[in-house]
Amino acid sequence: MSDQGAGARAVSEPELELVHLLRGVTVEFGLRQAEFAALHHMHGTDVRALICLLDAGRAGTDATAGWLGAQLGLNSAGTTAVIDRLERLGHLTRTRDPRDRRRVLLTVDERAVELGWAFFGPLIENTVAVLRDFDESETAAVRRFLYAAHRALAPAP
Repeated sequence: MSDQGAGARAVSEPELELVHLLRGVTVEFGLRQAEFAALHHMHGTDVRALICLLDAGRAGTDATAGWLGAQLGLNSAGTTAVIDRLERLGHLTRTRDPRDRRRVLLTVDERAVELGWAFFGPLIENTVAVLRDFDESETAAVRRFLYAAHRALAPAP
């Protein structure tokens, strides 16, 4: 039996199973993020902000308050509140952009990275252990699916 609505396009059971499995993984990630936030006296949005900033650092993207607000879907006041909380907790730093002193760049403090690895490291290691059971072509297929699923779920630009 399918849980598709009456007006839904036909989706096969195997396809729907994959969507449900992806949703289950997403829910589990969300629950772990909520645990981390509660354990460290943060809001869920604070954890999302840290993830955005870490991703920006890996991508070489300059993270400003405006950029972060856009990533989180927050207005200026909400973004400032998140940044202030994270700075107060010692999780992020604000520095003047050396190329444009009018801009302030946001970076995750190394202590926050260590805190994150202490909590999420074992989960990451368990996930990597699962991937190590896949051969190169299977890993490529998983990667291709996850990139495509991410694009399909992300809001249109």
